[in-house]
Amino acid sequence: MSKAAVFGTGSWGTTFAMILCAAGTRTTLWGRRAEIVEAIDREHRNPDYLPGVPLPHELRATTDPAAALDGADFVVLAVPSQSLRANLAEWAPLIPPGAVLVSLMKGIELGTAKRMSEVIREVAGVPQERVAVVSGPNLAMEIARRQPAATVVACTDEAVAQRLQQACHAPPWFRPYTNTDVVGVEVGGAVKNVIALAVGVATGMGMGDNVRAMMMTRGLAEISRLGAALGADQHTFAGLAGMGDLAATCASPLSRNRTFGENLGRGMTLAEVTAATKQTAEGVKSCESVLELARKHDVEMPITEVVVGVVHDGLDPGEAATLLMSRSPKPERYGV
Repeated sequence: MSKAAVFGTGSWGTTFAMILCAAGTRTTLWGRRAEIVEAIDREHRNPDYLPGVPLPHELRATTDPAAALDGADFVVLAVPSQSLRANLAEWAPLIPPGAVLVSLMKGIELGTAKRMSEVIREVAGVPQERVAVVSGPNLAMEIARRQPAATVVACTDEAVAQRLQQACHAPPWFRPYTNTDVVGVEVGGAVKNVIALAVGVATGMGMGDNVRAMMMTRGLAEISRLGAALGADQHTFAGLAGMGDLAATCASPLSRNRTFGENLGRGMTLAEVTAATKQTAEGVKSCESVLELARKHDVEMPITEVVVGVVHDGLDPGEAATLLMSRSPKPERYGV
């Protein structure tokens, strides 16, 4: 039986720990907040992030990273993407030799424009075949309630991806697929949050389904262009980690990024929305690093540009819509 340590007791970290337990993987959750850890370990609940959801009795929790990592075959990282580097630097000396590091995070690091797998490799000093990513249409609360879902587990080493697939395959509830395109899976996961912010803003402004469909479709074109520039397999974006994740994040009221955008579209300020948001909306910070990455590779991403303008530069949402609709007409071709 394999063993996993999951770092992060937010909704997705806790839910993925539930999945691992259901798949027969011995799992320990690490958290910084003692009250949350105690509730998970003793009362089998996470009242802050998964209220009303019973957790497996076999799931353990601790505030001690060394205890969580002891004998771990998989080290699952589910912390906010912008805190990964500092946290992992603290944990790296404790990680067992040969353990696979798994990223659940969907962001691009500010300042470096690096994907999460790149940060993991750099900080932990591990080769790419020991780093995997998980991404897909995975709204945590639905999965925590055992509604069916699927995901993609990606690693450049197919055998490692298959090992992780086995460790988190919990039929008939949770179905993982494998992929070796780590770049494409990460780009899809990070950029869809930015597009969801745009869809949310449009929804908050009272715009209809035509606009939402346009944003999602042209957003997928932006994801594809950036992915192509970074060497991703374009087929990835037609799958669960591309269109699947984009559709779920843009359409669901459970999506943090869409909800954040909706509040902006209704006229709330960034400070007001941030204060009212309990969990991390990764696209809020990552939109800047996504745009930085796009400019570094000379990739045109107009939706991402206006999202950065609205979220960080004070651009009025109405003006942002006008800017997008006033762009010069082009032929529609895949990835254009």
